Amino acid sequence: MILLADSGSTKTSWCLKSINNTDFHFATEGYNPYYLDSSYIANSIKAGLPNEIKPELITEVNFYGAGCSEDKGFIIKDALKDTFKNAVSYVDIDLLAAARSVLGNTAGFVGILGTGTNSCLYNGKKITHIVNSLGFLMGDEGSGGYLGKKLLTAYSRAYLPESLVLDFFENYHLTANDIVNEVYATKMPNTYCASFCPFISKHITHPFIDEMVKSSFRDFFTNIVNYYPNYKDETFNCVGSIAHNFLPQLNAVANEFEMKIGNIIRNPMDGLIEYHRV
Repeated sequence: MILLADSGSTKTSWCLKSINNTDFHFATEGYNPYYLDSSYIANSIKAGLPNEIKPELITEVNFYGAGCSEDKGFIIKDALKDTFKNAVSYVDIDLLAAARSVLGNTAGFVGILGTGTNSCLYNGKKITHIVNSLGFLMGDEGSGGYLGKKLLTAYSRAYLPESLVLDFFENYHLTANDIVNEVYATKMPNTYCASFCPFISKHITHPFIDEMVKSSFRDFFTNIVNYYPNYKDETFNCVGSIAHNFLPQLNAVANEFEMKIGNIIRNPMDGLIEYHRV
């Protein structure tokens, strides 16, 4: 029995593959090895497994995840070995999942705009070029964490428009000090900041929020996409909730940078299932 997993910092989507197309789907929390250790991840997976999943019957796990670089992938592998003792585990970065999902065996540009940010050029088999997103503290432009940080900064510095301030406080009952304390105390500040994206979605028609989202995407293009060779010759293919939920703003900014929008999907799992079904 084969398990597929696509993990961001917020959520991991799992699929138990079936040869008769009756795949079983479930979800657990996200596992980024830059923030969590093997013990925590293993315990969380075990706690989140539904009764239908028998760990001892799993023979293969294909895990794609945020932060699963060569120097951190062993953290996920150790957690999977502890959970699925009879399985062979393969751990790859989330970018490869995105590429296989939206492009299959076709070459092109692929991005991820979810809780975090990533991007690459893909030759149809493997990733050939990456401009490092640098993670939440140094980069992740255009991500949910980046958007949330911009919103929280505007609120905490008192330049968020008054109508938005009133609704923000009504929804969250947070002061500027509360926000600063939480951001610096939490183990996953990117996820905390990204948790405010529903508020951004709610007010996306407000000129301040619309421009804030576009500004975040401009930062992504200016600081990351712009450094790919001949990027204007590529279509912009992307997975992730931020790309999906704010597609009009993303499309507008892509046009500013003379790049055409290609395939945009929220969750790469459907494409991954087909890729691994062959």
